[in-house]
Amino acid sequence: MAYWGGGGAGGWSGHGHGVGGQRLRSSYDGWDDEEFGSVYSHRVVRRLLPYLRPFRRRVVFALLGMIAYIATREFQPLLIGNLIDAAERGDMTAVNWNGVIFVLLALGAWAAYTTQLINTGWIGHRVLFTLRTQMFNHLQKLSLRFYDNNEVGRVMSRVTSDVTTLQELLTTGMLTILADFVGLFLVIGIMMYKDVELALISFAVVPFLVAAMTVWQFYARRAFIRVRQAIAVVNANLQENVSGVRVVQSLSREEENSRLFDDVNRDNFSANVNAGRVTAAVMPLVELTVATATALVIIYGGFRALDGTMSVGTVVFFALSVQRFYDPIRDLVLQYTQLQRAMAGGDRIFEVLDTKPDIEDAPDAIELEDVRGEVVFENVSHEYVEGLPVLRDFNLHVQPGETIALVGPTGAGKTTVTALIARFYDVSSGRILVDGHDIRDVKRQSLARRMGLVLQEPYLFSGTVLENITYGRLDATEEEAETAARAVGAHDFIVRLEHGYLTELHERGQNLSVGQRQLISFARAVIADPRILILDEATANVDTRTEAVIQRALSELLRDRTSFVIAHRLSTIRNADRIIVMDEGRIVEEGTHDELLRLGGLYARLYQMTYEERDGGGASPSQPAARPATT
Repeated sequence: MAYWGGGGAGGWSGHGHGVGGQRLRSSYDGWDDEEFGSVYSHRVVRRLLPYLRPFRRRVVFALLGMIAYIATREFQPLLIGNLIDAAERGDMTAVNWNGVIFVLLALGAWAAYTTQLINTGWIGHRVLFTLRTQMFNHLQKLSLRFYDNNEVGRVMSRVTSDVTTLQELLTTGMLTILADFVGLFLVIGIMMYKDVELALISFAVVPFLVAAMTVWQFYARRAFIRVRQAIAVVNANLQENVSGVRVVQSLSREEENSRLFDDVNRDNFSANVNAGRVTAAVMPLVELTVATATALVIIYGGFRALDGTMSVGTVVFFALSVQRFYDPIRDLVLQYTQLQRAMAGGDRIFEVLDTKPDIEDAPDAIELEDVRGEVVFENVSHEYVEGLPVLRDFNLHVQPGETIALVGPTGAGKTTVTALIARFYDVSSGRILVDGHDIRDVKRQSLARRMGLVLQEPYLFSGTVLENITYGRLDATEEEAETAARAVGAHDFIVRLEHGYLTELHERGQNLSVGQRQLISFARAVIADPRILILDEATANVDTRTEAVIQRALSELLRDRTSFVIAHRLSTIRNADRIIVMDEGRIVEEGTHDELLRLGGLYARLYQMTYEERDGGGASPSQPAARPATT
């Protein structure tokens, strides 16, 4: 059942079209380049703050631990300088006291750092737990049009990799960066306090480093973007070939695909080597700056120590402090790409959370209670893409318990009719009534509870057979599940499985045949006891023997329910109370199977070209064939 952009109703994929005015921005690698270049995003930081409020106490402990750790660490060079001066004077008491204080500072640094790590880790994982839960819940509520316009893999990337990059920032990176800035200002303050002149000499090479870093950042951004694009192409190529491995092997494309993969993999290799060169270039630059500043301090401080205007301990203090001054700069360089990824990931996470569903309950929406199953289409028109209508002034009145078969060429709008009944999309004009209520005026969840859906490709979830049957009714008992399975003819094969109803299914139920999966989906529909049932090509992919079982299941499934059936199988069409023949979004014929055959119109031509051929009768040459179409 192709609800993705109305694929079953004209083949519109909807790729690149807006979603309620919003769309996930993409370039050929999935995201705009601009999304990777920002080192700091005030929007992301501002949006993250409310998530930290419930953990204010732990935030305070983490900040206090960080400040205490930085203070104990940055005062160590000062103690070493004082210890050297005391030793030079021969003051053993001062040497002993400075030694004791140095040990106490080391222990304090350990305790403070442990406090910081425990609290930041706890906060980070809690925030990311909340974010991931919110994203999952929000994605469950988004309308199908959102998924029409955004590939599932891209959406999955936001819930997994983007959340993970933000997690790295929250658990380790954020306070590390903050600590670097606090430490930087603390070192500057201590150095300026000890000797302004020597401190300024220590900072003399900073302007050259800033200029070099500005140039480096330009090349680094381009290199890192290329890496992201290259690995995206590799992943896409790998996913495509793994998913399509049966086609690859059947067409002997292994060697050609290996050659193509080798090309994209080499491009990824080249991008990473280039990024490695760019990254490797910056650290020697920082080390050269540190060495130059240290040399200036030792030379100038050494002359002053010789003429007696400065102690040896002070010179040593400045030499060590220069290292401490440039340590945060080293860390910030190493954190550069993490910051970019985290801010970009945060932007993409909040972009998803800010996306509004197209289908929302009206403020005064009512609860749909007992449903008889009367469905009325009044002048309904619908378009997935503006200016390209799929349904045009569609009018249909369906009585409770009536079975309606929808027939017509591909693109006639059959699947769109069923999608609109389920309110996967809102009509562009007109209205749809269920028991006299406009479905836009009722709560969508209450409508969904009274509606069942069986698709051409049955979708089963990981879990047991029992869990799949009771998926729509969590309060159902095992006895009720067995009754539903017996009703549709699924019980016999289920009990032959290794663990019966408790047999674990593989992903999408791949350890069952297509017919078995379809019978389980029928049982799932029966146990939900819907008043309105939609079957979209539910028997298209099964063999003749399985079809016989499914036809018996359908007789049970359709009984006393308002049903809309899209099917290729003649037996299902013949049993319908009414057959609605559609073409180009309109009803062109309506009646029973025999009435429509006597009419000799579109249905008769479709029957001759498709149904008689399936039943072995062949097409009658006496009837004209207007188009090679299927239902």
